[in-house]
Amino acid sequence: MDIKTASALHRLRLISVPEALSFPALLIFGSVLSRISDIDYLMMPLGILHGILFVIYAVFLLDVWNKAKWPVKRVALFFLLALLPFGGLYGDKLLKREEADSVMAARARREAANAA
Repeated sequence: MDIKTASALHRLRLISVPEALSFPALLIFGSVLSRISDIDYLMMPLGILHGILFVIYAVFLLDVWNKAKWPVKRVALFFLLALLPFGGLYGDKLLKREEADSVMAARARREAANAA
């Protein structure tokens, strides 16, 4: 795996946790707050923030798909995880494992090339 693929995986990992927490933390909290008080003006900015995080996640996912040549099933899994509350946390765990494997594979290739 080259450096561009590893950095694309890292970017996806960086956005997966905030996106995963934005649904329950922002939207559910804002919804409950607007129901129990007169603070209705918070829902629109919180919804926009969640939407921006989701769009960034989707763009980064497409970038990883393009660079890492993932199968469609794997991309669909990560997309579905983004739709579930806290699903991105599991996606982050999977991405962390894949990122670590790719770093170890790159180091092994570099050491093999230096030894030859």
